[in-house]
Amino acid sequence: MYFCAKQGKYRFMALKCGIIGLTNIGKTTLYNCISNTKVEITNFAFSSGKSNIGMVNVPDLRLEKLEQIQETRKVIPATLDVVDIPGLAKGASKGEGMGNNFLSDIRNTDALIHVIRCFDDENLSHIEGSVDPVRDKEIVDFELQVRDLESIEKKMDKYLKLAKTGDKEAKQGLEVLKIYKDHLENFQPVRTIDVLVNDQHFVDDLLLLTAKPVLYVCNVDEASSVQGNGYVDELKKSIADEEAEMLIIAAALEADISELENEEDRNEFLEEAGLQEPGVHKLIRSAYKLLNLNAFFTVGPKEIRAWTVKDGMTAPQAAGIIHSDLERGFIRAEVMHYDDFISLEGEQACKDNGKLHIEGKNYVVQDGDILHIRFNV
Repeated sequence: MYFCAKQGKYRFMALKCGIIGLTNIGKTTLYNCISNTKVEITNFAFSSGKSNIGMVNVPDLRLEKLEQIQETRKVIPATLDVVDIPGLAKGASKGEGMGNNFLSDIRNTDALIHVIRCFDDENLSHIEGSVDPVRDKEIVDFELQVRDLESIEKKMDKYLKLAKTGDKEAKQGLEVLKIYKDHLENFQPVRTIDVLVNDQHFVDDLLLLTAKPVLYVCNVDEASSVQGNGYVDELKKSIADEEAEMLIIAAALEADISELENEEDRNEFLEEAGLQEPGVHKLIRSAYKLLNLNAFFTVGPKEIRAWTVKDGMTAPQAAGIIHSDLERGFIRAEVMHYDDFISLEGEQACKDNGKLHIEGKNYVVQDGDILHIRFNV
């Protein structure tokens, strides 16, 4: 039987995606579509004075397939924390709007969902006076780069004093930080910098804003929800060299879909809009991957559950996410893969066909693994 977690000492992944962008571009509408925490939406710039954090269920069709084979009392999806960070404005790095507080909130996230307005609406004014997604992106990028540059220069001042005393580590640190400084002064984000892995520790404590991976979301009108529009095309060209993912989502349409409780009504709404699934489902899955996260499953009659692991985590570390006792007393993991479990229709068939493997402490958990943890405490 597969382990069913009891109330106790859980150690969940605490990774967060921050939703950023200029003010009045649809961030909070999007946040309300995906989060279990709803917040007020207004048409006024800087109407919110704080960031909002919510938990998001990660859509995973594999859970439904598992339930078709293993009867269970409940099905629990993996979750992800998402932070709605109030809109930035030009000059945020110098304290404009609510800039200083919000930039600090961005620092505490692990990845960014950058929402950019790609629609016209005469009833919703743009803080810059016109809709221009490339300009808007550059404004946000610049504000984050300025704050990172300030952090780099402060640390350089510290190392400069140490280097004068003959500190070799400080001298090396100055050389590395100079690379970061030059990169930022050329209006380039830290995530695109080319430095040795062994040198990155000189900036790890700074939690640089532009080092975070980014997913771009084009917020469009309903008519552009499938194919996009000219604004989307302009933005796509501007990020061609970034190797970043870009999604097209009509936040207002998604808000209407999220309010429908009946599945048939939702499916009909989606079909009329030309969509196969809500765009926010793609967004959540993309955010999950942006953080280099995978899901493994525990399967049994009490519950079927998806658990979140960071890419590269070992079986004992995965066990610890279920419960700290499992990691401390880890003996082995009995592993089946989702594809085998589904195609062979269950655990016994996996055993009979040699598709259940015994793995030790060095086993790296793969996305879609079904784990049974053997432990002794």
